Amino acid sequence: MPQFILALFIALSFSIGTFLILRRDLFKVLWGIVVLSQSANLFIISMGGISGKVPVISGHETYVIMTDPLVQALVLTAIVIGLGTTAFALVLILRVYEECGTLDLDQIWGGI
Repeated sequence: MPQFILALFIALSFSIGTFLILRRDLFKVLWGIVVLSQSANLFIISMGGISGKVPVISGHETYVIMTDPLVQALVLTAIVIGLGTTAFALVLILRVYEECGTLDLDQIWGGI
């Protein structure tokens, strides 16, 4: 049952991110990208396994199911890169607002 709830939460966050990406406001589009990337991180973590022992080598246990630490390291790297990318995108959005006076994509692109 907890796996079903986790899968439902991940699907809900993917759908919220997709909904926000399809908005006309540039700030909402950025938040949609952030939500979508974090839900992808949750998906990767859940596929890597959330049950098991800590991956530490000990001498007295012969066979132990351990959680894969590589997945956690990759997701931690993705979170840090996502934070830097989000900060850069916020600066770009601020610059677009200073140049165009609006964050509405239809007004920025001239109603194409």
